Amino acid sequence: MLKIADYLDYLTNVRGMSAQTLRAYYNDLEKFATWSRTHGIEAEDATARDIRFFMEELGIQRLSAVSVNRCLSSIRGFFRYLVRFSVRADDPSARVRNLKTPKTLPSFLWESEMAQFAELPEISALLWTERDAALILTMYSGGLRISEIVSLCLCDCESDFSTALVVGKGDRERPVFFSKEAQNAVIAYLPARLEKLKTAPPTDRLFISMRGKPLSISGTRWIIAQYSALFNVKTGIDKNIHPHSLRHSFATHLVKAGCDIRVVQELLGHQTISTTARYVHVDIEHLKDVYSHAHPHAHSRP
Repeated sequence: MLKIADYLDYLTNVRGMSAQTLRAYYNDLEKFATWSRTHGIEAEDATARDIRFFMEELGIQRLSAVSVNRCLSSIRGFFRYLVRFSVRADDPSARVRNLKTPKTLPSFLWESEMAQFAELPEISALLWTERDAALILTMYSGGLRISEIVSLCLCDCESDFSTALVVGKGDRERPVFFSKEAQNAVIAYLPARLEKLKTAPPTDRLFISMRGKPLSISGTRWIIAQYSALFNVKTGIDKNIHPHSLRHSFATHLVKAGCDIRVVQELLGHQTISTTARYVHVDIEHLKDVYSHAHPHAHSRP
């Protein structure tokens, strides 16, 4: 009888999923397996009714609808695997619907705000000025995911740092392009990077920590969080700025400038156009805001 452990091995060895994705699948399926055992069944024998009860319990635990749906997605993958290898004749998860989720716009910065944010490393001397300026501008101008920026190596980049080849979700490669400002920032950072590596193990990773080790995902989040707090204090704008906000800003600015949505999709490395389409909604919301402030008939009269 194939079990969850076999499915995770399949995802690792056959599907080649990343360690981060596997951890998410493991956590979701372990919750489901634990719940199933407490209710006297094995996870692989669950019915659609069992899955619905499990989802209800996650809701009682105050998990968000997004988290519950992600867990359901992991369960669906497991049952599709069981059907594929003839362990089960039916897929009970196919009869379970996702929870409705509120439509939220992604967190991003407008052009003027992004310019202010990118200046923070130099004007504040908060952490490591050269690295942080290069990090922020590279993430923004290339529209990079956090996993892509931390795994970016010198060998992935052109000699002038105008372009790079990154590996995104699903191990899909794509070229990314960096602004002149980002290029200059990276070139200015390289001597300081080299100095740090004199007392640390060699690495080809472009961005490193203060100790000379490859910059981690958690380390990158922490760095952006420090500048986010500083930005909010300096501007009085209360925004939740995180690494993905820079990618959202990149996409929003391209759409706002009239870039074709298909081109934006390619630059972001999205598999489907529907994922990219939300940035059109961001621009529409901006236009609504401009209209409501500018058009005389948009204001309600006393």
